[in-house]
Amino acid sequence: MTVILPVKDKSPVWGDDCFIAENCTIVGDVTMGHNCSVWFNAVIRGDVNTITIGNNSNIQDGAVIHATYQKSTTNIGNNTSIGHNAIVHGCTLHDNVLVGMGAIIMDNAIVEPFVIIGAGSVVLENTICESGYLYAGTPAKKIKPLTDEQRELLTRLPNNYIMYSSWFKV
Repeated sequence: MTVILPVKDKSPVWGDDCFIAENCTIVGDVTMGHNCSVWFNAVIRGDVNTITIGNNSNIQDGAVIHATYQKSTTNIGNNTSIGHNAIVHGCTLHDNVLVGMGAIIMDNAIVEPFVIIGAGSVVLENTICESGYLYAGTPAKKIKPLTDEQRELLTRLPNNYIMYSSWFKV
């Protein structure tokens, strides 16, 4: 069963044509744009600070989105994909970002537009990931410029998730 709860008089809100899986959890001060999807077992906890998610973004299975009390909000841009079991905590992800499966993005990190964070990577606090690059490792380091194919993936993947979510809407 989906858990959607207010916290301290703040309730989650989302735009048109969003898919909210039947066993995800969204609580508190969470705002999502249009055409977003929150997949099975994902948790978006806006209990201690604000979480904002742009249009066409997807939070995949088992991902956790949280913030830091009295310190860091979480801001996720448009056309951004948060991979399975990733953790996004108190940071800013700009538009057209892919956070790979199992990756962790920590407080006050900034991921600029058109960045891929490799699966299993850890982006430490206060790190700035420069636009147009692949980052990977623990801690995550700039590996190489994105290829044309990787840039195309950043455009295609959010549209794929909009299509996948349409399969579940009745």
